[in-house]
Amino acid sequence: MRLSSRLPSSHEPNALSAALAARRDSGGAVLDLTVSNPTEAGFPFPAGILAALAAPEVLRYAPGGAGAKAAQEAIAAHHGHGVDPAGVLLTASTSEAYSWLFKAVGDPGDEVLVPSPSYPLFEWLARLEGLVARPVPAFFHEGWRLDLQGLEEACTARTKALVVVNPNNPTGQFLAPEEWAALTDLCARRKLLLIVDEVFADYALEAPADRLRTVLASRSPPCALAVLSGLSKVALLPQVKLAWLILRGQGTASLQEGLEFVADQFLSVSASAQAAAAAALAAAPALRARVLARARTNLAVLDRGLALRPGLQRLPVEGGWSVLLRRPAVDTDEACALRLLETEGVLVHPGHFFDIPSEGFLVLSLLTREPDFAEGTDRLLRAL
Repeated sequence: MRLSSRLPSSHEPNALSAALAARRDSGGAVLDLTVSNPTEAGFPFPAGILAALAAPEVLRYAPGGAGAKAAQEAIAAHHGHGVDPAGVLLTASTSEAYSWLFKAVGDPGDEVLVPSPSYPLFEWLARLEGLVARPVPAFFHEGWRLDLQGLEEACTARTKALVVVNPNNPTGQFLAPEEWAALTDLCARRKLLLIVDEVFADYALEAPADRLRTVLASRSPPCALAVLSGLSKVALLPQVKLAWLILRGQGTASLQEGLEFVADQFLSVSASAQAAAAAALAAAPALRARVLARARTNLAVLDRGLALRPGLQRLPVEGGWSVLLRRPAVDTDEACALRLLETEGVLVHPGHFFDIPSEGFLVLSLLTREPDFAEGTDRLLRAL
């Protein structure tokens, strides 16, 4: 059967995934420094979340495009900054939120601009909707910075949206005020939807005081704005499958109507997830504090190891769960990651997994349990 051209032409695993599967199949130990699933990272969860998932209202089906009012109100209160509960639309994941936004603003063949480095999923989320994701590489100068002129030049008559992650994953950079001003001006002039993914916004680590911790602080942006987040990162609950998008700015009334129409066709958010939203958000600050404490501990361990190895360095981590390790590019990042897995039993991600435009970068997760991170980075740094 001939499948859609929107799907991958091959489903073969990449070289690192294949090597990892082979090692595990043979019983080889792996120190995983790429952990991104918070439910496997050893954090205790309060029992109240389980009770909320079994609330009586779970047995009542009350479909609605935007979502349950109580969940909308809890999310608006979590964000503050004057967020209107009526402007909060619930989705089952941020990936689904992107999908709905792409459906609402684009026709087949239209384009979405995506500054890179960034998540590796945008290309496929856009492609599955018949759109084209056009990467615009950022540049590194004492930190990653958006190529604002490059974004301007990349716009065409078919460009419909611009996606930014704040703070970026994996670079950890928050938007600078001048970047935010330039982005909103560009989107206003070009009549683009500005999509800002803030799933990691609550995890500031080394952010300068002038960085933009949340774009929701701008209550009247001159362009149409959609801000995304969800329980996956905010409350360490990816399995609950509850995310949301918040609309602000010019022209979003018609966008909200369109999104609610899309939502009505799927009704994908479960009653249990919506019922648990308030309890999950109430428990979230304590959970996030544990994540931040672990991230800081792991960064300190890494810094002690790097102090003995001047040929290696880590980049600043303004926010998020990842850290970039910079190394001499004597071979490709993929070859380096494969060698570390084979000889040291240590799993890291090569930079190209996140569209980092040059060799010499490995990506580590600060969510890794402290003993594993300490042992893994010790092996890694000695090997490098």
